[in-house]
Amino acid sequence: MSNDISNNLLKQISIAFNDKTPLRISAGNSKTFYGNHVNAQAINTLEHKGITEYQPSELVVTVRSGTLLSELESELKANKQMLAFEPPQHSEETTIGGIVACGLSGPRRAACGSVRDFVLGTTIINGRAEKCRFGGQVMKNVAGYDAARLMVGAQGTLGVLLDISLKILPVNESEISLKINTELSHAIKNLQQWTQQGLPVTASCFFKNTLYLRLGSTHSAVKQSLNTINNNFDTEEIDEAFWLSIKNQTHDFFTNANLWRCSHQMATRFYGDTDKQLLEWNGALRWINSEKDLYATADKHNGHAQRYPLTNSDETTDIFQPLQPGVLKIHKRLKQAFDPENILNPGRLYADL
Repeated sequence: MSNDISNNLLKQISIAFNDKTPLRISAGNSKTFYGNHVNAQAINTLEHKGITEYQPSELVVTVRSGTLLSELESELKANKQMLAFEPPQHSEETTIGGIVACGLSGPRRAACGSVRDFVLGTTIINGRAEKCRFGGQVMKNVAGYDAARLMVGAQGTLGVLLDISLKILPVNESEISLKINTELSHAIKNLQQWTQQGLPVTASCFFKNTLYLRLGSTHSAVKQSLNTINNNFDTEEIDEAFWLSIKNQTHDFFTNANLWRCSHQMATRFYGDTDKQLLEWNGALRWINSEKDLYATADKHNGHAQRYPLTNSDETTDIFQPLQPGVLKIHKRLKQAFDPENILNPGRLYADL
């Protein structure tokens, strides 16, 4: 059945290539806010679904792009395993293809890595209507240009994702979540100190003079780390619901209409009103509520900014940090190589792509 679906997708792209007709790629439509609107004929991958190969002992799973994130996570959880980059689920229809295409990682990213770090291989249909396989199911098969990881964050502009092979990790033997009342400067200083000491911090968040921490490792390592933290702070244990609200961006803070997502090195000094910020990744990811244009400010601090209008998806354009001329030139050459007629999600990322 799925072969029929992939062949149908291939046929649709072949017709579009010959007719030079643009296509708007979609699946669960949970991330329509994340990019420019594409006014084009729709091509949908939602029915191309299912886990095709899963080897728990090898820590690898291969899945079709239309598979729901919730279904994949449920299967992994049954085997005490997880997607270590902890992707956000914006709706019940969020798919693994959309996760990889948008390249968004959750609270565990600073401890374990990003989406790109866990993609081993992909099968795509490029803009020439050619089915291409990149990478493999183990790291040693990834040689030459790592084209599989080019698909992460490309939002379908280089190809329609069909199948994805992902590295997975076991869940931690023990995990505990805490909250601590403290000032921002103290929170950042201690986070840096704890990570340098090797404490198993798997997630951190600071909001309104409260530091939220998650520790995850063996029972003994978590217990020892908790004792270390309790020597300096009064802590209160919280449940996993808080991290789900951060991971899936359902926390009240994400309802701000003027939301920005800014990424920097951990030690980068803060700018703007920190009372209107929610911090993750030990301070490297800053969610900022601001009516100002933050592109230039983020660039000045050697970071990058994105508008993140969860509540205003239909009218927003140009949400990503403008590319430097040299980088834009590289992007254009990649687009030309994969999609010479510019039929796949044209303008989704940038007007010139």
